[in-house]
Amino acid sequence: MSGLLKKGRESRSRCLPGFEHINRYWDNVHDIDAAKILPGEFYVTRDNELVSTVLGSCVSACIRDVKLGVGGMNHFMLPADKAAVDLSIDSDSARYGNHAMEMMINAILKAGGLKKNLEVKLFGGGRVLAGMTTIDVGKMNIDFIRHYVELEKLLVATEDLGDVYPRKVLYFPQTGKVLMKKLRKVHNDTLAQREKAYHEQLIQAPAASDDIELF
Repeated sequence: MSGLLKKGRESRSRCLPGFEHINRYWDNVHDIDAAKILPGEFYVTRDNELVSTVLGSCVSACIRDVKLGVGGMNHFMLPADKAAVDLSIDSDSARYGNHAMEMMINAILKAGGLKKNLEVKLFGGGRVLAGMTTIDVGKMNIDFIRHYVELEKLLVATEDLGDVYPRKVLYFPQTGKVLMKKLRKVHNDTLAQREKAYHEQLIQAPAASDDIELF
């Protein structure tokens, strides 16, 4: 059934229109519906769900309306793209920070949220590509997101950015709760190689489909 969880126990809720492509499942640990987002994706919900992702040099913004509890998370790899693009929910545009922020905020507002009530929590931007490229992608993403939230006058409640470790992030939009773990024992070389390949793919052919799953 469209919009229901793709595996595990039957969902108690449907996803918002346009997010049917997101991998949703039942999280037995937290006893809650969950959505797992990959690089270039974002997810917004009005229900009691969690949104999860794993970040290397990518950045995720967790945003919600604190009064309504509607919100979500994005996951972007590069700071900005100035080209005219398709900003529909299931397009590839959310791989870029400027589009990822605009698309997710618009989805939250469409679901009933108000910009004046938005709370932001920021994660990621680890320097996992050190020694593999002269470009510090993590720092670029951090600089972008800090400039963006300042320009848009968004309230940043907390952030955990930088360092050299990947992060696993679980976000509960209805309450604003975040569970975050720095992955100090992962195979960083493998993760970094995959992220480097993904970065090069975006630079060389930003309009191409995603063939690489980072995490």
